[in-house]
Amino acid sequence: MASSANANNMNAVRETMDVLLEISRLLNTGLDMESLSICVRLCEQGINPEALSSVIKELRKASDSLKASDN
Repeated sequence: MASSANANNMNAVRETMDVLLEISRLLNTGLDMESLSICVRLCEQGINPEALSSVIKELRKASDSLKASDN
């Protein structure tokens, strides 16, 4: 009985992540499944989603700047 409930829970989590990934793709966030999973876990731990978004944007800007300076 417990393994059946666990399997159902895992299927629900997988389905939820698939839906979130599809929404992420529709919004052109550029997040892959691993990055999205990390963001979800951080939000579940109480991280402010807007602050997390700002950090991701800043990291992308810094990364783009480094790539541009290498060229």
